[in-house]
Amino acid sequence: MFSRFDPAFSLLLLILFIRAHRCFSSSSSHSSQTLVLPLKTRINPTDNSGHRPTDKLHFHHNVTLTVTLTVGTPPQNISMVIDTGSELSWLRCNRSSNPNPINNFDPTRSSSYSPVPCSSPTCRTRTRDFLIPASCDSDKLCHATLSYADASSSEGNLAAEIFHIGNSTNNSSLIFGCMGSVSGSDPEEDSKTTGLLGMNRGSLSFVSQMGFPRFSYCISGTDDFPGFLLLGDSNFTWLTPLNYTPLIRISMPLPYFDRVAYTVQLTGIKVNGKLLPIPKSVLVPDHTGAGQTMVDSGTQFTFLLGPVYTALRTEFLNQTNGILTVYEEPDFIFQGTMDLCYRILPARIRTGIVHRLPTVSLVFEGAEIAVSGQPLLYRVPHLTVGNDSVYCFTFGNSDLMGMEAYVIGHHHQQNMWIEFDLQRSRIGLAPVQCDVSGQRLGIGS
Repeated sequence: MFSRFDPAFSLLLLILFIRAHRCFSSSSSHSSQTLVLPLKTRINPTDNSGHRPTDKLHFHHNVTLTVTLTVGTPPQNISMVIDTGSELSWLRCNRSSNPNPINNFDPTRSSSYSPVPCSSPTCRTRTRDFLIPASCDSDKLCHATLSYADASSSEGNLAAEIFHIGNSTNNSSLIFGCMGSVSGSDPEEDSKTTGLLGMNRGSLSFVSQMGFPRFSYCISGTDDFPGFLLLGDSNFTWLTPLNYTPLIRISMPLPYFDRVAYTVQLTGIKVNGKLLPIPKSVLVPDHTGAGQTMVDSGTQFTFLLGPVYTALRTEFLNQTNGILTVYEEPDFIFQGTMDLCYRILPARIRTGIVHRLPTVSLVFEGAEIAVSGQPLLYRVPHLTVGNDSVYCFTFGNSDLMGMEAYVIGHHHQQNMWIEFDLQRSRIGLAPVQCDVSGQRLGIGS
């Protein structure tokens, strides 16, 4: 997981209630069943400072997908952040030093809890993709320290435990981190994070251990029906055929390449059908791994490396000349990464000015994501200039984040069925109406 909201701005929290629906198959095999979980939105009001921040950007757990599971024997209710950018699932474990153990996992109350010794193959070989190598603590248990792009971290021991998924027949023993220390730049928000469900391609991720061959999600971007997450197959006759783009693999460890991320090949960007003059070499990972393109449901907006961002910014600015009025404030950079903003009278938004904006298409090998209308702009909360509100272009500059990658955020995945096919190493894309799809799955109004 990479770019997240700066805490100085309003936050969007997507919460997956555990109203799991078994769509088909009576088999207990996870590879032959489908679980559907609806999304719910929550907005947390915050400050709106838009000037370049002096501290590190807070963008790991601000926009999250969470699910409530039961863990252990007897079961304990736990809320976990779903993170497609992380591998190891972890729970905040109850420790005497923790003044607020509510909703934390207490391993001493579970008869099925089993710590992993540091001499085990799990500790020695399956943690190879961790940014910080696993170590051996004083009790000779496997110790993991996980760090994230926002400088937050979690630390504790690896263990095996029973996770109850969906219904009583879906009980599986999973390797996870029992974390006694969780720290970040916002202690109040950190205290609300009781666990994380790793969803990337690593061998210790939730989807890998559970054996789901694929999973999908659909985000509508509306409060009435935000969308859903689907674990398992999506072979529905009513679903629009998906266009697939292959996942990129590089087996050699490289300093800036995340080998277990969902990496695709960005081949170009179009603005109203006009292909930007971007050298192909800029869009592929270099010898250090810098320049990979990741699809990440935990990222709010889309971030492009400097030269590509500049090309898109220039063309979008040219094509909106005479339609939108630029917000001329040189020190204003929304969330520290987005420096193209506009002054717009709210009435013009209501009368449909967004429909005059040029479509931005992200082109991949075999598929593309077309962004048009409202998702191209995001209103800066509480900021007005005269009678105008301030809206910013929803593509940001990766260079300003200190990140050597392209990241496709969920704001630009709205009303797209996105399937992560681990079995065939590909991602499927299709434009759909998520509320309609949700109704077909038996969720939503």
